[in-house]
Amino acid sequence: MTQQTVRRKVVKRKKPKRTLRPLTKLLCIAVILFSGWLIYGVVEEIGTTIALQKQLKEVKVKLETVKDENEYLVSQRDKLADPNYVQSYARGNYMMTKDGEKIYYLPSKDK
Repeated sequence: MTQQTVRRKVVKRKKPKRTLRPLTKLLCIAVILFSGWLIYGVVEEIGTTIALQKQLKEVKVKLETVKDENEYLVSQRDKLADPNYVQSYARGNYMMTKDGEKIYYLPSKDK
């Protein structure tokens, strides 16, 4: 055998496998469990965030509806402060009359 052949054989020798000590195994298991617990917490927070964003969208839509209704009611309040509007509203919707006036019902065009 030549010197190169001997070197190749020396280089090709496998190192013996290292076995993990029980304390190292326990530490690895603890790290894996802790990582799993942290990942679970993150996933739970993401779910909570998504639910809150959905609720926020619903509340914003409801807020817009309430703002529109409030705007309508404020305009109605302002109109009802005008005596002429109240008089025409009462006459048109409730068939109220002044003294001496008569109401005539006209047939509708649908009949």
